[in-house]
Amino acid sequence: MTTPRPARILLVFGTRPEAIKMFPIVHALKANPRLETLVCVTAQHRGLLDQVLSIGNVVPDIDLDIMAPNQSLDQLTARLLTELGRVYDEIRPDRVVVQGDTATAMVGALAAYYRKIPVGHVEAGLRSGDIYHPWPEEVNRRIVATIADLHFAPTDTAAAALIAERIDPKTVHMTGNSVIDALHATRARIAAEPALAAGLDALADRFSGKRIIAVTTHRRENFGGGMDAIARAVARIADRPDVAIIFPVHPNPAVRRAMDPILGARDNVAMIDPLDYPHFVRLLGIADLVLTDSGGVQEEAPALGKPVLVMRETTERPEGIIAGTARLVGTDEDRIVAETLRLLDDPSAHAAMAQAHNPFGDGQTAPRIARIIADAV
Repeated sequence: MTTPRPARILLVFGTRPEAIKMFPIVHALKANPRLETLVCVTAQHRGLLDQVLSIGNVVPDIDLDIMAPNQSLDQLTARLLTELGRVYDEIRPDRVVVQGDTATAMVGALAAYYRKIPVGHVEAGLRSGDIYHPWPEEVNRRIVATIADLHFAPTDTAAAALIAERIDPKTVHMTGNSVIDALHATRARIAAEPALAAGLDALADRFSGKRIIAVTTHRRENFGGGMDAIARAVARIADRPDVAIIFPVHPNPAVRRAMDPILGARDNVAMIDPLDYPHFVRLLGIADLVLTDSGGVQEEAPALGKPVLVMRETTERPEGIIAGTARLVGTDEDRIVAETLRLLDDPSAHAAMAQAHNPFGDGQTAPRIARIIADAV
């Protein structure tokens, strides 16, 4: 009698945030002998992706290395569609799993749909309600939702959003967010191997005794006036002698063009190269608070008790706002400054945000998702 082969699961991702949230799921799936788990990376973020693959101990089975200089979104989408289609035809997976809201996730789901391959969607159901904020991510995730037959919602709010869109409730699973799994795993590794994040030692010593504020910004919708306002706000905050800013600058040249003229010459502002994941986890650990327009940081920082001011007009993660771990401040210069100073000067306001319950997970999301996938094959 011929033994049937294990169900073949292909995980597809391409950016640093995807890799962070997917590496715990890769390992949880690989631990199940009923499954053959393969990884395809598109390398939508080449260098940043590779850092996470290394710390997450993930070796891709297929690496498409899809990015090209000055590639437009339509060029990227076309290349992803043809290349992923070729991979699916060669691998013939029983299921494709994508994460989040990137071009890789959207096209990964679309190419699977064209071949009638079932799709699982990690971090499903996030909605801002505005198709241009965040852009193009809001539409990307909505497209994936129409295709997927397994929706792994990180929160009850995300699950409710899917059901409100008439997604079959039997296909919606509230699992928590795997970024919390990744965060806890990485903190444990840093504790066991401090050298993994020793690159921040010099800055930690330099800014010893100061209130450290971590800043990240990269959203396309903030390019131009919004990014300029963020730069001016950070400069005003840095006027305080008791404050230090650590700012890993996104590689997009539009970010550096906005920040360098305003922040480049300040002794208490460290504009540094993008951090690998262990160093970023350590930065969150030593920061007093975080200013960001990132999505994932809204989930990660509260897990470490760090208040988050979200420099965007909308967020697809309203749970943090409702829980009190984050506050939406937009890109208005005066409001960013006022809200930051309030947290610096009012210990009770800082404590209220730092001690609020993090709604995004308990660190057991990856095993839950792996069990649901295994049961579905």
